[in-house]
Amino acid sequence: MRYTIALVDDEETIRDSLEMILAQDYDLSCFQDAESFLLSLKKSSPDLVLMDIGLPAMSGMDALNIIKQKIPDLPVIMITAFEDIQMVIRSMKAGAADFILKPMNPDILELTLKKTVASIALRKEVKLLQEKYLKDHEPVFIGESKHIEDIMDFIHMVAKSPDTPIMIMGETGTGKELIAKAIHARSPLFQGPFIAVNCSAFPDELIESELFGYDEGAFSGAKKQGKKGLIEEADKGTLFLDEVADLSLAGQAKLLRFLESGEFYKIGSTRKFKVSVRVVSATNKNLEELMERDLFRKDLFFRLCVVKAKIPALNERKEDIPALARYFLFQFNRKFKKNVLALSPEAENLLLSHPFTGNVRELKNIIERAALIARTDTLTGEDLGIQDPFPAESPDSAGMKDMAVTIPEQGLHLAGLMENIEKKYMEQALLLTRGNESKAARLLKMNHHTFRYKMKKTN
Repeated sequence: MRYTIALVDDEETIRDSLEMILAQDYDLSCFQDAESFLLSLKKSSPDLVLMDIGLPAMSGMDALNIIKQKIPDLPVIMITAFEDIQMVIRSMKAGAADFILKPMNPDILELTLKKTVASIALRKEVKLLQEKYLKDHEPVFIGESKHIEDIMDFIHMVAKSPDTPIMIMGETGTGKELIAKAIHARSPLFQGPFIAVNCSAFPDELIESELFGYDEGAFSGAKKQGKKGLIEEADKGTLFLDEVADLSLAGQAKLLRFLESGEFYKIGSTRKFKVSVRVVSATNKNLEELMERDLFRKDLFFRLCVVKAKIPALNERKEDIPALARYFLFQFNRKFKKNVLALSPEAENLLLSHPFTGNVRELKNIIERAALIARTDTLTGEDLGIQDPFPAESPDSAGMKDMAVTIPEQGLHLAGLMENIEKKYMEQALLLTRGNESKAARLLKMNHHTFRYKMKKTN
């Protein structure tokens, strides 16, 4: 992709020389003053701006302030003489992306432009991801795996019904609440409230009052004016019951009575309340196993699980990890006012091979820490702070050490077996790297040419 650069400089020799240097790689538009450039922004905006600070009439500094008001994300690189270094500091504080000193060194110019273009590419990639998965204020789902497609299809399907109970199952950190919010946002109840209740956060003696509320004087310590329960707060909206498996049997019984009729009594009240809510539940536990142990009511299970979905762990959709990591990197760049542009190949390989027991939440935490401590514009493996589970010096690194080995009575063809295992690992590496042979080879600590030879040999 060719990027467009607007060059704003009153010296014709500077404009001519830069045009000769940059014309091969960039589309260049030249302006001799800030006024004409600002006027051009009404028609179109370049990808980045190279602008002299010492312009006639309107200064580059004044023009920078106007640009940042109109197009905050437009990168502006300031050009200045060494004696104006204090002005450079002011421009950087005002939002300039970088600066170049006169007389310009072509190598420094090229490096500065590449760095800025990398930042633009990252921003455009994230914008495309957001446009693809974000509609209005709906939650963002990043990824292009079949699992993500299935999740989006599920959300579209179940959101149409405003009252069908839904159960979302999955490990901690997989984004169950995010999916519940997406269902709410796409449902006919989207203008109503979304009330999330962490069932594991309340002790047995408090869960009833939190869910159903109470009247004044209902018990010792109750508020004089009484209290509206979370179920009532969710009227004409969505009630999200997170970690519903952690409800006590007594709490389950009270919840079941409400689900069967939509009616409830506040504690200490004889007045019946009726609400209209969609109930979405979530758990990271095996409800069938809990039912067998009489720890979860079967009638409540069938009431909550009219429609259910199992959300895959991040380890089951590793091909989404690079896109997720870049999305979080963009978020933390803004939060920490950093300019970390990319993941190094080493860092990407570490993320692809990391066992994410904490799922997307763990990945987000890793990128947050890395973005905070990063000293360069590229995240390294060291920045991530995670260990390589397959170190090159470990002969049993791929989990072979403890693998159960069984030899059938008739024997086996060991060479053929090893070839099949190797082929499966190479195919998995290609899947994780979206067919990029070079990245797949690095992931398996193989020479690229060896990888290509073996793939051709086994196909």
